[in-house]
Amino acid sequence: MIPRYARKEAAAIWSPQTRFKIMFEIEAYAADAMADLGVIPKEAARVIWEKGRDAVWDADRIDEIEREVKHDVIAFLTHVTEIVGPEARFLHQGMTSSDVNDTALAVQLSRATDLLLEDVDLVLAALKRRAYEHRMTPMVGRSHAIHAEPITFGLKLAGHYAEFVRARERLAMAKFEIATCAISGAVGTFANVDPRVEEYVAEKLGLAVEPVSTQVIPRDRHAAYFAALGVVASSIERLATEVRHLQRTEVLEAEEPFDVGQKGSSAMPHKRNPILTENLTGLARLVRSAVVPAMENVTLWHERDISHSSVERGIAPDATVHLDFALRRLASVMERLVIYPENMAKNLDRLGGLVHSQRILLALTQKGMSREASYAAVQRNAMRVWRGEGNFLDFLKADPEVTLSDAELSELFDLGYHFKHVDTVFARVFGDEANSAAAKQAAQ
Repeated sequence: MIPRYARKEAAAIWSPQTRFKIMFEIEAYAADAMADLGVIPKEAARVIWEKGRDAVWDADRIDEIEREVKHDVIAFLTHVTEIVGPEARFLHQGMTSSDVNDTALAVQLSRATDLLLEDVDLVLAALKRRAYEHRMTPMVGRSHAIHAEPITFGLKLAGHYAEFVRARERLAMAKFEIATCAISGAVGTFANVDPRVEEYVAEKLGLAVEPVSTQVIPRDRHAAYFAALGVVASSIERLATEVRHLQRTEVLEAEEPFDVGQKGSSAMPHKRNPILTENLTGLARLVRSAVVPAMENVTLWHERDISHSSVERGIAPDATVHLDFALRRLASVMERLVIYPENMAKNLDRLGGLVHSQRILLALTQKGMSREASYAAVQRNAMRVWRGEGNFLDFLKADPEVTLSDAELSELFDLGYHFKHVDTVFARVFGDEANSAAAKQAAQ
């Protein structure tokens, strides 16, 4: 992971000390279950916990042993023996290294996802507050980046809120799918370890039992997990890109917070660059880079190989830690986003009413003109406005083919017409709370 983009809470999940602690707990819980089944002495299980529960595992010593034995789990167990003593011989009875590594990874990914869910809640809270704040703030809607019809800034944010609700659901499902335990022994047959050991360890660690582990937890689970992270990253990038476009100098409808003492450019003192949302765009790409390798990890030889291992040692901490950082940064950006309603109003009127062209088109068809003739009449006058020749409403009033009275035409330029269903959309997104908030605002 890149320390610059890592919060300590997220990075700690992937520290060697955390991993070794989880690995010890897996082995110790398995020893408890084996002791209850009479496979190992109960006294041995007690001593294992007594000497290992609060141990500080020496990562350098484990690395030293691994350089000799060329096996990470054997190196760890050798170090455990150095601390626990003779009773450590009862650890790992009938188990394989994948039982320990895969189950430990499941615990780490589950904990990382808990952080990500908290992060999404912060993003949702910020989006909800700002959406209500600007529920009826008019702005131009854009398609193909070109002025289309009026919307409100609150509607725009409500759409992103709904997307992050889906993001939260995806993360919750991803955690559900990844949180599985495998303690099934060589090639997953339970020949030398009772299935009840697996059930006990799973319960203690808050995991589900993997139905068929084949010695490793099937990697379709991990592929789905990292794919979910990739989709969430794309949602971050979509909102970040929106802010970047709105911050452009010629638009300037919204802007990242720019703190006192902040510098925008080493060369140009006037610059206020969208560095936070540009950074979010880059982080999203970084998170998504884990998706394809995770997909490729699904195909392993027969009951297991370790071609997936080196990949996961990289993508698991990288993707979760950087997504955690990105979500926290996004929540802060949206909470502190500087919004310029006056510029939204100015840009909305930049084309002198062309945003109402569809209403004119529909009104003419209601008056009896064919759609083709109506479209041609409206477009002809609209193109004159595009060329800077004058005002749309004036052109329409002067056009003999436009069979609408001046009063009818003026009424079709009513901005509020476009916002009559804002409360309906808010109710769909935010529930009954939206209706009560709208009623309260109307009464004020």
